[in-house]
Amino acid sequence: MFKPYTFTARALFVIALFGALASDSFAQTYKFDFSSGRKAKEGYVKVDSGTRYSDAQGYGYDFVTPEMVGPDTPFFFSVAVPDGNYKVTVDLGSDRYAAETTVRGESRRLFVENLPTRKGESVKKSFIVNKRDSLISGNEKVAVKTNERRKLNWDNKLTIEVNGERPAVRSIVIERDDDVPTVFLCGNSTVVDNDCEPYTSWGQMITAFFNENVAIANYAESGLAADTFIGQRRLKKALSQMKQGDYLLVEFAHNDQKQKGPGKGSHYSFAYFMKQFIDQARAKGATPVFLTPTRRRFFDKEGKMTDTHLDFPDVVREIARREKISLIDLQDMTGVLYETLGPEDSKKLFVHYPANTYKNQPKELKDNTHFSTYGAYEVAKCVLEGMRYIGLPVVKEIRPEYQVGFSPIAPDSFESFKWVLSPFEVVDKPDGN
Repeated sequence: MFKPYTFTARALFVIALFGALASDSFAQTYKFDFSSGRKAKEGYVKVDSGTRYSDAQGYGYDFVTPEMVGPDTPFFFSVAVPDGNYKVTVDLGSDRYAAETTVRGESRRLFVENLPTRKGESVKKSFIVNKRDSLISGNEKVAVKTNERRKLNWDNKLTIEVNGERPAVRSIVIERDDDVPTVFLCGNSTVVDNDCEPYTSWGQMITAFFNENVAIANYAESGLAADTFIGQRRLKKALSQMKQGDYLLVEFAHNDQKQKGPGKGSHYSFAYFMKQFIDQARAKGATPVFLTPTRRRFFDKEGKMTDTHLDFPDVVREIARREKISLIDLQDMTGVLYETLGPEDSKKLFVHYPANTYKNQPKELKDNTHFSTYGAYEVAKCVLEGMRYIGLPVVKEIRPEYQVGFSPIAPDSFESFKWVLSPFEVVDKPDGN
């Protein structure tokens, strides 16, 4: 967060620049002008190649490499803000060239997908970015794992990634928005926001499908089960941000089914902890929704999907029915999706890549649990259709370009899917399976 100031001349300049401070938080609106060759628009901060992020300044280009921060090059830009939802408006386009721009936020959440602009054209897009850190209250924090501490989701900044074939951004405006409904996501490695290529999950793709009237807050993490998610105080952190009218989407089972010992099992500890998500969401006035787990990619000799989750999906369905909450049957939809593509083409949905596809990747990657960018995008569309089917009110905020329904028996073609790589790569498999 911004460091406290005494009322020096510098402090008065910052307050005048960003607007009056609210009584219980820092500046609520931030305006940055990235255009070249002219003065900043009134009320905007002029950004040039030397505007580098520092905690003292509280904004600037971040994670800078020599090839970044120049005309038509990808970049990261960060602003130190308190926890909350922020409406981000990007003005895309250039007076000097035709462009194509992708915008992602925080840990590689997709918001603007391959948007083309003609030379001289200006297109504004708005979306909500949920920002959080690990602090709950006082000295209590989320027990983030060691490898999570580098994730953009858990720092004290809101980070925007501008990428694309030839990106162009004129300005970025960031405004606090406490009123939009928030969809909180709880789950494991099939849901989590991954910072690095090639591993991707549906939770970081579904953000692109909604307009600026909905926030997606993804609290999922690789390797977690329902009990460890709660034990690490992730649910408690989500509840500290939750308000009436919000939603809690919960997908577990992959790691829960591997737990052994007294009291473990689908009808015992798993059912007990899943019930806690329902009770605590309802206590906050939020709507809980269960999702059965995404299937792993396993086919029998006849080319049909083999179930690997034991009776855990049935228990999820049973709890949802008993507690009278909505259910998205993601196990069923992903099974149809994989079978539609078949044993060979379904590999494209997962992290299956030949050796040396990525840096420091001497061996072939063959993972039948974790999704590729294409797979995560298709599964996110399954979740979106599930939300439509159960009639969640937030579906009225789906962007016009995604209003056409999706069916897992007619997936998007792999050849038509376009994803511009983020600069961060890792070939280590996420926790869990």
